[in-house]
Formats: sequence, structure tokens, C-alpha cells
Amino acid sequence: MRQTVWLLMLTLAACDSSPNGQAGGEATAAAVSSASAAASASASASASIGPDGARSLSEETDEFLFSYAYPAAAGNIPELAALLDRRLEQSRGALVQEAAEARRAARADGFPYNKHSVETRWEVVTDLPGWLSLSAEIESYGGGAHGNYGFDSLVWDKQGARALPAIDLFASAEALDEAIGETMCRALNAERAKRRGEPVPEGSDDQFDQCVGVAETTVLVGSAGRRKFDRIGVQIGPYVAGPYAEGAFELSFPVNRAVLAAVKPEFRDAFVARN
Repeated sequence: MRQTVWLLMLTLAACDSSPNGQAGGEATAAAVSSASAAASASASASASIGPDGARSLSEETDEFLFSYAYPAAAGNIPELAALLDRRLEQSRGALVQEAAEARRAARADGFPYNKHSVETRWEVVTDLPGWLSLSAEIESYGGGAHGNYGFDSLVWDKQGARALPAIDLFASAEALDEAIGETMCRALNAERAKRRGEPVPEGSDDQFDQCVGVAETTVLVGSAGRRKFDRIGVQIGPYVAGPYAEGAFELSFPVNRAVLAAVKPEFRDAFVARN
């Protein structure tokens, strides 16, 4: 069935992928045959399931470029692999629809069409006895002057067999702001100063000189000790803390007592304060 799901992910317009990506796990033999035929319509398509459990899909047509990959640590957990497969199908389905609409609009208006693209790469942040923490970088291009990119995070509870965004381990983004907000602002301004060659002006009202709240970031949970979560990461995408040319900002902080207090009680045993 795993091979069937990945074969279905290679289908193009002839296979009529649904935006909600629910068909993969329920494919019939007829659908598999249709998927095989439809794959020939692709200019380039390849899927890989490594012996270690890592999975990747890469596909190029006249309308779009799409790739999606996740590591062995995720592929070897069947429920998590199925979840990421569904997300893959949803992402691809949205891209297929958007690219087709954009190409039709370009033709109608007499403009050249530039291929749309989405590339998602999941990586392991830390793999603990009871938890797997993942991060993703998502690059996209929608036909404009340049593409853009952002981030995502996922924490897999091995005992509970459930996935959560890392921020959901905390009482709220505001609670985590209380714990790390000032420290994060100082670290961000120090990094801004390095990239700009001058310090951030005090009292500036420029939007790219302001502190950034946790709600505007992607939160990661990591571990130096490899037993419990003892580090917090924040990823800040382009246009949030600075212009596109400055790129993304990625900051990391140790779990301290203030951070531990912001963790939801049911997840507190998964964390340890380092100071």
C-alpha cells in the first residue's frame, strides 16, 4: 500500500488530484493503473522510498515544479509517514490548481507564463525516546520577481501517536513571549546589526526595527542532552523582521525556568531546564 500511495502522488492533471489530498490511501487497482498512465504526461517525475525509510518526490511539468521530502526517522513511523503523505498530496494538489489557473490567465492576457513551484524539505531537529521533533523549510514561487520561503514545525508524540505544532506544547504564544520575548528581541537586534553593519536605532518606528512576537515565528523544540527538550528555536521568515534581502533569522535559546513555566502541564515532563 505504501508503494501504491507514492505511485498515486506522481499523477498529473489526467489523474485529477483533489485539493484535500484524501485519495492516496484508498486507491483501487484501477486508480493505480490510471496513475501509471498519467505519470507519462510529466516532463520529469521521480519518487524514492529509501531502505532506511526516507522518502522523496520530485516532479516537473510544463506548469509546475514540485518536490517534497522527509527523513527516515519520520518514514519509519507509519502514522507519521501517512500524515506527511497527506500533507504532500494537499500541497501538490493546491500547486496543480494554482499553476493551471495562472497559466490560463497568462494566456488570456497575452503574457508569458513562469512555472510555479513548491519545495518542502522536512529534517530532524531531535529524536528523543518519547518524541520526534521535525522542522521544514518551504520554498515557493508564484510567478513574481522572486520566490519566497518559510518554515513549519511538527512534534510527534511517540506514546500518544499524535502530531503537534511545537508551539502547541506551550500554554500560548503569549506565554512563551513572556518567557523569551526580551531575550529574543536582543538576539534579533544583534543579528540585524551584523547584517546591516550598524545597530538598530533606538526608538525607530520602522517596521523592520521592531521586536518580533513569538506568534510571528515558527517555534522549534530541540535537545542538547538527547533525553528531554532543553532548547527552544525560533525561525523568522523574510519580510517579518527585515527586508527580503536580509533573509530569515534563526535564533536558539536554552530552556530555563521561565520557559518551563510556559509549557502546558501535560507536556512538562518532556522538558528540562538547563539553568
